[in-house]
Amino acid sequence: MEANVTAEAADVASRQVLFSWVDHAAFALMLTLSVAIGLYFGICGRARNTAKVDYLHGGKTMRVLPVAISQISSHVSGTTLMGVPSEIYLYGSVYAWVCVTIILFSIITNYIFLPVFFELQLTSTYEYLERRFSRTIRVVASALFTIGLVLHMPLYVYMPAIALSQVSGVNVHLITPLVSAVCIFYTMLGGLKAVVWTDFLQSGITLAAFIAVLVMGLVGAGGFSEVWRAASEGGRADIFEMTPDPFVRSSFWTVVVGATVSCVGGISINQGMVQKFLALPSMSAARKSLMGFTFGLMLMNVISIFCGLLLYAAYQDCDPIATKEVSRADQLLPFYVMSVAGHVPGLPGLFVAGIFGAALSSMSGCLNALSGTIYEDFLLPLMPGKKSDVVVNLIMQSIVLVVGAITIALVFVVEKLGTVLELGYSIGGVSNGALLGLFTLGMLVPSANTKGAAVGSLLGMAAVAVILSGAQHAVATGRMKYPTLPTSVEGCAANFTSTIETVAQTGTASLATDDVPLLFRLSYLYYTLVGAVVMVTVGWTVSWLTGPLRPGDVDPSLLAPMVRPKQRRREDGATDAEPAVLVELLQQTKHQPETQGAA
Repeated sequence: MEANVTAEAADVASRQVLFSWVDHAAFALMLTLSVAIGLYFGICGRARNTAKVDYLHGGKTMRVLPVAISQISSHVSGTTLMGVPSEIYLYGSVYAWVCVTIILFSIITNYIFLPVFFELQLTSTYEYLERRFSRTIRVVASALFTIGLVLHMPLYVYMPAIALSQVSGVNVHLITPLVSAVCIFYTMLGGLKAVVWTDFLQSGITLAAFIAVLVMGLVGAGGFSEVWRAASEGGRADIFEMTPDPFVRSSFWTVVVGATVSCVGGISINQGMVQKFLALPSMSAARKSLMGFTFGLMLMNVISIFCGLLLYAAYQDCDPIATKEVSRADQLLPFYVMSVAGHVPGLPGLFVAGIFGAALSSMSGCLNALSGTIYEDFLLPLMPGKKSDVVVNLIMQSIVLVVGAITIALVFVVEKLGTVLELGYSIGGVSNGALLGLFTLGMLVPSANTKGAAVGSLLGMAAVAVILSGAQHAVATGRMKYPTLPTSVEGCAANFTSTIETVAQTGTASLATDDVPLLFRLSYLYYTLVGAVVMVTVGWTVSWLTGPLRPGDVDPSLLAPMVRPKQRRREDGATDAEPAVLVELLQQTKHQPETQGAA
């Protein structure tokens, strides 16, 4: 028995292809260029990067294309590039309906949230909640946002770390601190400009590497028709799972409804995304950026979905998960890249660099956003009096450093949980649902008051936290496991047979239902929706019971355009602020004494 196990392990090792020195050099070059950009904006451009308006908004002089690409790169993390292909490989292509959700998200953002945020020109999006409700609501929302991002960022780091570990043989726990330190360094030094231009560089590497791998994969598989044939025969091409059952893991309704709400909650009101929209000089430029972001996000999701089909076409006869050639499903893509492109010097290195680039873009955007939120909403009220731009800059850089260190520590927790795509939506639902409900209540319900906002947000977050904790505990203890689509082991080497049969039988186990409460079996895609619905319903009800606001009590600029008074809507439609005006407003704000009063 021992000899058999040894032989199997040796065969696994012989089939693994690791990085060459050229691949390591290509990967190191990407990290070096990222550091160089941070140094340039942090040192050479320091005279123009110390003011808060420059550090957080790029001086309001950013261009549409780099901002749109930065937004795409920040949102397309390892969760998309590695999580989506493994999702398609294991569960099929139902997730492809996410392309519809991206269009719906864009429409909602364009007509409800973006006009309000851009007109108000806020350093922190949560300042909106102080103006609409109270200082207390702003602090609660900022705390929810901070907690949500701090819990989410370890996913950005962990995904590319396991990719590099798969192809280099280096331990994940050594990779994570090193690469995170690079991201923390250039974000801390360069501010938003470094984040945007580093994202621009990294996204180019990501797209080029993915297209090269797709072309080579198609050629190796025998063309698109062969990939589609394999996917159809293996059940991976069926997207018409139309059941309305909310306890089914993935269906048309869970993706279109649940993922749309998740996108709106995670992007439309996200401090990092709004911060980049506000770095543009006019509303028309912000809308162009939104269009570019929508197109790019759809493109990257389509590429990732097709990568999943390629994975199945390549491994339909011998599942690498069953042979233990990969320890997690999320490692399938880098394993595939090494087998398809390992003979091309530097290409695997660029590919993994692209995955890292997307992850670092997401992490750097979050760090920059958190530096502004924590400073504005938590530290500034505790430090009365005017502070110089240099002091403000140092404080925000220190925040980046501390949050980055916490992120690295939390990676050790993430590796013990489920697949990253599921984790991304699940963790985001805890804070994003309540936050989306808060902003929706404030912008679309003029009668909502502070009491309603406070009670609704706390109950909305609590509801999702209970569901998430129960579901993840059931997954971690093995009491709940969703069935995956069947995989074949017929094409594997003979000496894998005994091990594979055992794994294959347990890999498609049915969902355990006997001792798992029904509430915990809710699809992870609905978590944000649950939080938002609870928040708005409770908030609206409590507002009516405690004295709703009357028409005219709320500043029209705090309401979405469609619920503003008719006269104000006509005025909004006739103007679009000029770049010079917006820059002047930001500069005036910058030079005002930095004190905050409770509303």
